[in-house]
Amino acid sequence: MKILLIGAGGVGNSLAKILATRGFYEQIIVSDFDLGRAEAVLTSIGDRFPEASPRFHAEQIDASSADNVARVAKKHGATIAMNAVEPSFVESIFEGSFAAGADYMDMAMSLSHPHPDDPYNQTGIKLGDWQFERAEQWEKAGRLALVGMGVEPGISDVFARYASDHLFSDIDEVGGARWCQPGRHR
Repeated sequence: MKILLIGAGGVGNSLAKILATRGFYEQIIVSDFDLGRAEAVLTSIGDRFPEASPRFHAEQIDASSADNVARVAKKHGATIAMNAVEPSFVESIFEGSFAAGADYMDMAMSLSHPHPDDPYNQTGIKLGDWQFERAEQWEKAGRLALVGMGVEPGISDVFARYASDHLFSDIDEVGGARWCQPGRHR
């Protein structure tokens, strides 16, 4: 697996350091509009995780351009693009990943937009709708897009399910909400 990590700010930096402690991938391309920021992440990984360092590379990327995202993903043979930038770039990264033949994962879904003519009485495009409208396209291509995998909700739901299946016999509460499954108290 070759991961194109888009964004070397707080989220991307943290994710890269977590990935440096794992071994399930072949290569991580840490990319950012500011190449120096991506290179700083690599320097930090080299200092803290020297054994992982050879599998990390820095690249400049313009996440606002689907064509640029596709070019960088293809250049490195990325099998998945991990979007770790702010949500205004979701659409271009999502499209660029698809064009490159890479799977996709983000932590924030495509943004909501108000109704163009009657925003106070009619619903416009809701959070994630833009991506969900393209689900069939991704499925037909045999590709995976995981959206909204940020901390809350998203990855916390995955962790809660893992804990339920593998770590605890009973869970009374997750994130302040009680939930039950028929025939089994959680």
